Amino acid sequence: MFIHAERKTGGAVTVAGAALAAGILLGMESSLATRIHLLVTLVLVTCAVLGGACFGFLAGGRMTAVMAAGAAGLGAGIGSFLARRQVVAFFQPEAVLADGYAEGIADAVLMSIATYHAAVFPLTRDGVSQEERDARRTLAYQACALDGLPLRVRVAAAGALEAIDRGLDVEHAHTAMKDLTLTVYEHRAGR
Repeated sequence: MFIHAERKTGGAVTVAGAALAAGILLGMESSLATRIHLLVTLVLVTCAVLGGACFGFLAGGRMTAVMAAGAAGLGAGIGSFLARRQVVAFFQPEAVLADGYAEGIADAVLMSIATYHAAVFPLTRDGVSQEERDARRTLAYQACALDGLPLRVRVAAAGALEAIDRGLDVEHAHTAMKDLTLTVYEHRAGR
């Protein structure tokens, strides 16, 4: 109804039209986080416009007040738009924080097996002593035995350790390490 009246008069968007548009936006099937962000943005931009208008009026009159209000409102609106994803992600209940402990253990397992792999297949001849190789093997197996390691990572780590322990086929060990690396990468949150 309000939009139809605006088209007949040809005027700018009225307060009633803006209220209708805000009501339509708020009544959409959107998440609670999006509606909260919209309302916070509305309040933030309104306060910025009022503050800019007051400051501009005190600084130099009506024209300065209009320019300062427009600049402050535009700045607040752009800032709010740029922060939209972070704000919505913060308020969404399904955005559960990732299990950082499991991710850390998976990364530790990957690093320990990679150092063991480097000890079994050194780049230089006699680059690693047998004692160091045994120490790295023990550390890799201990890291794989930690509680909280995801099952997919544990299975990929077992495959990599088996391929490295055989020590005969370098390509098979490299493939197993690649599979472990990809499994750890896929396990990380947001991937």
